[in-house]
Amino acid sequence: MYDITELFCSIDDFWKNFENLWKQTLIAQGKHEPKRKPGLVPSEIMAIIILFHIIGYRNFKTFYNGYVLRHLKRDFPGCPSYNRFVELQQSVVFPLHCYLVTRFGGVTGISFVDSTPLKVCHTRRIHSHKVFKRVAKRGKTSTGWFYGFKLHVVFNDQGELLAFMITTGNVDDRKPVLDLSKKLFGKLFGDKGYLSAELGETLLKNGLQLITKLKAKMKNKLMPLIDKVLLRRRGIIETIIDQLKNISQIEHSRHRSGINFVVNLFGGLIAYTHQPKKPRLNIRENDLKLLQVL
Repeated sequence: MYDITELFCSIDDFWKNFENLWKQTLIAQGKHEPKRKPGLVPSEIMAIIILFHIIGYRNFKTFYNGYVLRHLKRDFPGCPSYNRFVELQQSVVFPLHCYLVTRFGGVTGISFVDSTPLKVCHTRRIHSHKVFKRVAKRGKTSTGWFYGFKLHVVFNDQGELLAFMITTGNVDDRKPVLDLSKKLFGKLFGDKGYLSAELGETLLKNGLQLITKLKAKMKNKLMPLIDKVLLRRRGIIETIIDQLKNISQIEHSRHRSGINFVVNLFGGLIAYTHQPKKPRLNIRENDLKLLQVL
């Protein structure tokens, strides 16, 4: 059983520091707090959203009605109805994003970049889909065509999230790399989709070396042993993405609004950062030094 108290304390500590800044932002935008305050404070709303992705329910409505309202009434006494909570969760999309940023890991000099499709409907229902009709786009991966968005992520060798970006499904994987890698240094490993001489030169000027596999018809080039070893271990990011989709539930086709899509995604990413055991490379510092010499 997951420790709900630990999760809530982490979120509540963040909210205490963030609340004043949040109120100042609302005032600057000409917005006012509602006179009728909900039974749940923002930190409680955030905790329930994240808890859904941690516990492993496949459907949020079942989770809220069957678990929160029945078993967590003592922890969250002001819980409203399900429909009301769906409305309330849209108000914490920005705090969720800010909290997610505070959960980023540290740059170790070894980073992995990849992207994954976020389908919003089956390809046969593209023409009848309405929720994301004006924003979602067709894209293609190694497994075929899809309709929706792309999640671009960067992780370090400890399995910690360093950066992420959401784009439409038709965006080239190489396009967001410069923004994703602003705070990175050392080596960045990616698949063949990130192969680009121009991108590699630009990143190298910023102190970051882009390392990818070569395509079949390209000439082979000498590569240090450490780069070969780490490139073979690039599968760690695919393992992480698999966990994000199958455990943290960042992808499903039941969204009824764009904001709910973003809330669900942020909640899933945050849930992963709270995961006690993350996929990581078991390479010791002494091993890295030895590989650099060889």
